[in-house]
Amino acid sequence: QVQLVESGGGLVQAGGSLRLSCAASGSILSINTMGWYRQAPGLQRELVAVITSGATTNYAESVKDRFTISRAKNTVDLQMNSLKPEDTAVYYCNTAIREPGRAAFKDYWGQGTQVTVSS
Repeated sequence: QVQLVESGGGLVQAGGSLRLSCAASGSILSINTMGWYRQAPGLQRELVAVITSGATTNYAESVKDRFTISRAKNTVDLQMNSLKPEDTAVYYCNTAIREPGRAAFKDYWGQGTQVTVSS
């Protein structure tokens, strides 16, 4: 079994910073892409940032130059600076993991962590 545990959400004023962290644990042979998505009330879940196993990154236009994604072993972090009220959402960690004895990677999601930015 694989589990993703997120931490670091909370309430912050506009212009502030937060750091989200996600740790994968369990039966893991290898991890491919890791990323963060978010979902605001009434809206669809959207990509925030992803990082490949080769450390190539991709960001949503709305967070470029403000957010930085990084990874180390089985963890992926999202440093969020210059936060805006429109960044308010539930943030979800997502990874593609290959378990021992399996040929394909499987998609896993964290439970979500609330980020609220007040104006």
